[in-house]
Order: sequence, then structure tokens, then C-alpha cells
Amino acid sequence: MFFMALRKVVVIAGPTASGKSQLAVDVARACRGVVINADSMQVYPDTPVLSAIPSAAERGGIEHCLYGVFPSSKNGTVVEWLVLAAGEIRRIWSEGKLPVVCGGTGLYIDNLINGTTPIPEAEPEVRYKVAEAAAAEGIPALHARLLTVDAVTADRLSPNDSTRVKRALEVFYQTGVPLSAWHRRPMVQKLPEAEFVTLKILPPMAELDERCARRFDKMMAAGALDEVRRLKAMNLPASLPAMKALGVPELLAFVEGKCSLDEASAQAKLHTRQYAKRQMTWFKNKLAADIVLDSCYKGSPEEREKVIFDVKKRL
Repeated sequence: MFFMALRKVVVIAGPTASGKSQLAVDVARACRGVVINADSMQVYPDTPVLSAIPSAAERGGIEHCLYGVFPSSKNGTVVEWLVLAAGEIRRIWSEGKLPVVCGGTGLYIDNLINGTTPIPEAEPEVRYKVAEAAAAEGIPALHARLLTVDAVTADRLSPNDSTRVKRALEVFYQTGVPLSAWHRRPMVQKLPEAEFVTLKILPPMAELDERCARRFDKMMAAGALDEVRRLKAMNLPASLPAMKALGVPELLAFVEGKCSLDEASAQAKLHTRQYAKRQMTWFKNKLAADIVLDSCYKGSPEEREKVIFDVKKRL
């Protein structure tokens, strides 16, 4: 019989198209687990194909949570995700099951394991004030204003980095404390009682490139273009995360008549490859792991048996 410590959390991390979702299902099935999403694009519901949210068939009867939890009109933050993830992990523990966190967003995983800077969220009126100033004056002007109240943060940001410049000003206006000072404060863990078992997938780039290209072709066949057309009809600001999901800007350019479908697909594949390479670099250098797979997970019986054995002996 399989026994598990009550405060264990399995984390499965790796670049896009590396087989994380299938591995998470296999581990969850073998260990009475529940899969928790840790992908910053899969938290939005309107691009299930392009963001590769596991389908009902791919979930294989295993409970999945935190997929599609934020509306596409929202800019979900890592702090909001952490609150939800901590709640789900404690619920899963209370049911005597194993949380299996799965995703490719390093920020989510790092903050879950190592803690997060305790920066308060800005009130709506503060966000409105900053947004109004950005619309009236432009982002370079806001960057110049940031320079006077938080030179450290301003120096590391581009004058045209709309999202981060506005965020830094929001923090200062909300708290009176520069963002750079907040970053020097001790990290706060949402789950100090958790014991993490971490697994990362680091395949050769040639293998990953081929899988990324093949998966995009499958996404196109599964209705990715219709997904983008529906998203366009929602008239959302281009600055929102849901509008920046891999494949969305490129296919949107085709829908708007700015390029051919072949050109859009080629650009989407290129940008997916570049993103996967950045993920690989981050996971290789920043995430310590108990178990490392040196090729994409394909779910063969031998591969599955070995990984599950390695996971179980750490639980």
C-alpha cells in the first residue's frame, strides 16, 4: 500500500510542449492526486486550444483545478494565483490527497516554493489614477515621474514598459513606499508548512522545437483561428495577458488582414520556440529539482514507471 506524508506537494515544471500535463495526470493517478495549474495563460478560459488547457479526455478522470479561473478581461497577478493555489492545496490535503502543481510559469512556481514579496495590491481608484495619467501623458512621462520617487526601479525599466512602469507607480501611490524598497523586504511564504517534491523537464532544444511546431499545427486543426476570432470580438485591450498568449497576436494579425496565414503560423512557431528556450534557461538555472528528466515526457510504460517510482520514494 502507498503511504504519503500529509504536507507533500509535487511540482512538475518545464517548457511548453515538454509533456508536463500528461506527466501530472500519470503522477496524480498513481498517488491519489489532484492537478493544480501553474501556467499564467491557462488561468484564462477563452483560449483553451492555444494555451493547451488539458481537455476532458487528456485529464483522464483526474481532478484539475485553477484552469480558466480569471476572466480574459482581467490581469491576474501571481499573488492572486498564490492565494487560490494555497487554498486548493490545503483543501486537497484535507481530503487525504496529493497536490500536483503543474506549469511552465517560473514566477508562479518560484513564489509558491520560495515565497513572495509582500507588496499590497493597489486599490481600484489608484489604478484608475495611474491609467488616466498614462492615457493623458504617455508612458515615457510616467517613467520620468517614477524616476523622481523610485530611481532604482525606473533605472531598470524601459521608458516604454507600460505594464511595469504603471505597476511601480501604483505601488508607490498606494503605500508611499517605493517598489524597490518592497523588494528588499523578507519573502513571505503562503504555505510555510509545505514539503515540496520538485520535478523539471529539460529536453534537448531540437526535440522541443519539433514538438512545439507539431503541436501548433494540431492547434490550428483544433480551431485555434476561431478561438482568436472570438477573442477579437470581445474587444479587449491588447495589453491584457490573454491577448498576449502564444499564437494570439500572430493569428490576430492574419484575422485583421495584416499578413497571410502562413506568415502568421511561421511567426507563432518562431515565438513559441523563443519562449520555450527562455523557459528552459530559467528552469535550468533558477529551479532546484529533486528529479530531472532530460527528454520530453511521452508516457511510455517504462518511463511512467520510473518517474512514479522516483516521486513515490520522496513522498
